[in-house]
Amino acid sequence: MADKIRVLLSEEEVNRRISEIAAQISRDYEGKAIHMICILKGGVFFTCELAKRLTVPVSLDFMSVSSYGDDTKSSGVVRIVKDLDESLKDKDVLIVEDIIDSGRTLSYLIEVLRQREPASIRLCTLLDKPERRVKKQVKVDYTCFSIPDEFVVGYGLDYAQKYRNLPYIGVVEL
Repeated sequence: MADKIRVLLSEEEVNRRISEIAAQISRDYEGKAIHMICILKGGVFFTCELAKRLTVPVSLDFMSVSSYGDDTKSSGVVRIVKDLDESLKDKDVLIVEDIIDSGRTLSYLIEVLRQREPASIRLCTLLDKPERRVKKQVKVDYTCFSIPDEFVVGYGLDYAQKYRNLPYIGVVEL
């Protein structure tokens, strides 16, 4: 039996907002190059769409971190599954995430990356759940959408590896 999915943010809304955020990032980084770090797997859809819209030079690397497994709630234990291929020394880094809720994963990740001596680190997310934030020190520089505390899928976000390919953000009604 298929799960019922309610549309939270349409494909058009998502595309429009990514363009707005890309314009803001391009202004903020004018005259600089951005080293984007895509957080896999969910962040890849958003990262690609964002990168296409940026007007400043972009390089790209990937990390995979895990704190969920196949559940709908973070386990609180963060593991680096795939590390970066390139050095961050003296680069202006933009971490690109699909969703931030508790902030545990990003808090850990930012501390790890700071030790690699980038010129700067900023954080960009497609979705933010600020009411779920446990790690208050996680500062999100660019947010496309703040959403309520619902489990969402689509545009890279999954439920047990399903629904990543939906072109919109939806809520699985279990």
